[in-house]
Amino acid sequence: MSLEDNTHSNRPKGKWWLAGKTPDYRFTLANERTFLAWIRTALALMAGAVGIEQFSPKFSSAGLRITIALALLCAAASIGFIAWRRWRSNEYAMRLERDLPYTRILLMLAVFMVILASLLGLLLWQAQF
Repeated sequence: MSLEDNTHSNRPKGKWWLAGKTPDYRFTLANERTFLAWIRTALALMAGAVGIEQFSPKFSSAGLRITIALALLCAAASIGFIAWRRWRSNEYAMRLERDLPYTRILLMLAVFMVILASLLGLLLWQAQF
């Protein structure tokens, strides 16, 4: 099966970066900037995990601090992986002149941030008592 036979499949097979035609470099660079923005978000979440664990030992119970820090680290690792997959699928779609794939990750990230903000509020509220 050649790469041309694979154009109707959702998942790339083989050397996906050779499929289709090379997209306009402006779109490739925009895709890369988006990837880097996702990576910056992951780095910010990791920094938040370190900050919670290192600078709030007297605020709350150790269990809540560790829970928040681990949630941040897991989210950061997930976002790093998702960033790469998203970059790859966007690049592949551009090569085959298809629509960019839809993702629900943005909604999931927003929900995670609301939950995280609630937990951080609880952490600060416990520091009052």
